[in-house]
Amino acid sequence: MKATWNGTVIAQSPDTVVVEGNHYFPADSVNPAYLRPSATHTICPWKGEASYHTLVVNGQENPDAAWYYPTPKDAARQIKGRVAFWKGVQVSED
Repeated sequence: MKATWNGTVIAQSPDTVVVEGNHYFPADSVNPAYLRPSATHTICPWKGEASYHTLVVNGQENPDAAWYYPTPKDAARQIKGRVAFWKGVQVSED
């Protein structure tokens, strides 16, 4: 699977975990050059607290387009150390 935004591959891995229709990529498959930490946090009742990154590609920003759960609840332990995308990021097969 690969995640693409603004014509650039942000993440690529054959090992994604799908939860609620979202592909969670291993953190080490995401190119950190395109991520900038965000102050945004949200709470999911069964996954826990999510943290976000803004994507920055070719001078354009996509605020909070990547998220992860630093310490997910036990019910979501399979997404620990993984990152998912939304807000126009295309996730597709290689």
